[in-house]
This record gives sequence, C-alpha cells and structure tokens, in this order.
Amino acid sequence: MNATDVLLYAGVAFGLVALFVVVFLVIAPPPPKVPLERRRAPGAVHVSTITKVTDRTVHAIDTVMSKRGQPLFGAVELEEASIRLAPSSFVLMVVCASVVLGALGVLVGGFTLWSILLIPLFAALAPLGAKILLSVRTSSRRAKFGDQLDDTLTLLAGSLRAGHSLLRSIDAVSKEIDAPTSEELARVINESRIGRDLGDALASTAARMRSLDFEWVAQAIAINREVGGNLSDVFDQVGATIRERNQIRRQVKALSAEGRISALVLIALPIGVFAFLYFTQPGYFQGFFTHIIGVIALALAIVLLIVGAFWLSVVVKVKF
Repeated sequence: MNATDVLLYAGVAFGLVALFVVVFLVIAPPPPKVPLERRRAPGAVHVSTITKVTDRTVHAIDTVMSKRGQPLFGAVELEEASIRLAPSSFVLMVVCASVVLGALGVLVGGFTLWSILLIPLFAALAPLGAKILLSVRTSSRRAKFGDQLDDTLTLLAGSLRAGHSLLRSIDAVSKEIDAPTSEELARVINESRIGRDLGDALASTAARMRSLDFEWVAQAIAINREVGGNLSDVFDQVGATIRERNQIRRQVKALSAEGRISALVLIALPIGVFAFLYFTQPGYFQGFFTHIIGVIALALAIVLLIVGAFWLSVVVKVKF
C-alpha cells in the first residue's frame, strides 16, 4: 500500500465522519433528554436497590444488637469518638471491611491451605482496627478538650463579668469555641433545658471526658451556687492552675517523646523486616511454615513481641 492509497482511505473515513455529523447532529438531531427529576411524579422518592439492601441489613443488625446486652460498638462509644453513625451502620462497615480483608487473606495465602488460616486472621483485623480507631479518636478528643479548658474558663469569666448569667455564658462559649468543647457545652445546655440539674450535667461531662480539671470546674460551680461569691474570680484562679498543669504536662510529654518514638521503632522494626523479606524473599522463611519447630518459634516470637509492646507502652507512659 503506497501513500496515495493511505490518503484515499483517510479521505473516505473523514468523509463518512462528516456525513454522520451532518445527518445525526444537524439534519436529525436526537430529541432532548428530560431530566430524571422531571420524569418522576411530584412527591415520589426514588430508593435504589443498594439502598434497600443496606436498610434491610442495618435493620437486621439492629435486631441482633438489641438482643445482646452489651454490643461490640455502642452508641456512647461512637459518640465519645465523635463518629456520627448509628451503631448498626458502623457494624455494617466493619463487616464489609472484614469481608474485604478475608479476601485479601485468600490472595496472600495463594489459594493454598494457609488461606484457611489467613481468612479468619485477616478478617479479625477489621474489628480490632475499629476498636483501636475508636480508642485513638476518643483519646485525641479528650486531650483536645483538656487543652481548650483554660481558654474556656477565660471566656466564661469574661462573659460573667459582662453581666450574663452562668447558663447564658456557657451557651455563648459553646458557640464561640471549637469542638469538642463546643459540643460538650452545647450538650450541657440542652440537658439543662430539658430539666436536668446544671451541676449534674457538668459532672457527667467531666466523667465522660475523664477530665480532672473540668471536674474541679464543676465542683467550683456547685459550691458557688450554694454559698455564692464572685464566680468569675474563681474561674480565673482555676484557669491559672489549669494553665500551669498543662504547661507541666506538655513539658513531660516533650521529655518522654524520645522514649515513645523508640518504643514505636522497636515494635515496628521486626514486623517491617519480616514483611519485607516475606514478599521479596519468600523462601527465606519457608522453614518457619513447613516445620513444626519453625511454627513454634514463629508463635513464640509473636507472643514475645506482644509482651514487649505492652511492656514498652507501660514504661513510656508517664502518669500525671
């Protein structure tokens, strides 16, 4: 085929494309499509099949969880972790993650006998990871609440000096400060509006956030309501004490940072080396999986790693 034939075929192709454009887009264009929202009857709500299946699954999980005395993931636990999901929806997400991880275990096992052992092992990582996620988020939320407490007391003292009542001051601060303090103070206001005592609501917040400093604030408010006095000055004094405690706490955290990082490195290093060698040199660990002594040694290494991780976490944790 010479250059003339190539040009001829290219010209015919371009001509056909031009003819298609003229006929189907200029002479007889397709009718305009009516949007899906306009084709539906007024007031009709379209529910997809996936949504229906999800709702039925969530309802089934709700039924099962209602029969259990203590669910795996409760509403209080999710609320403390600032996860705005129903417990049944969160459990559904964990179950889906377990299925995906179980399939990953089959792939890692190479469709061999080891896949049977890896499926439950990988599937168990989903609820374990969910528990760790909730614990980390809850601890972070509580720590942030404690860091915001001195600013909260400063705003409360200023609002009281401006002539507002205590309840009005708490309401104003809940709208000005960031989360999680704003969420907790808004909850205190809502509980007070439905009839709960303000002191009980504050004490419940201190217990929920596990904040000894906020417990002092709740006790100071309760004492002031009984004996009277200048509550703004009390907030200033308590705020100064909390600021000093936070300063010492941050100093202790900075001094113990090296130990905590060393603990993370010592825990992650053997796991990382094992994973790297397993995927790059699979035959290097063949004896650990084919001989009974190797399996025992591997199990013993896992147990020692868990004990060492717990030991290091206790050593580097400074109580204050």
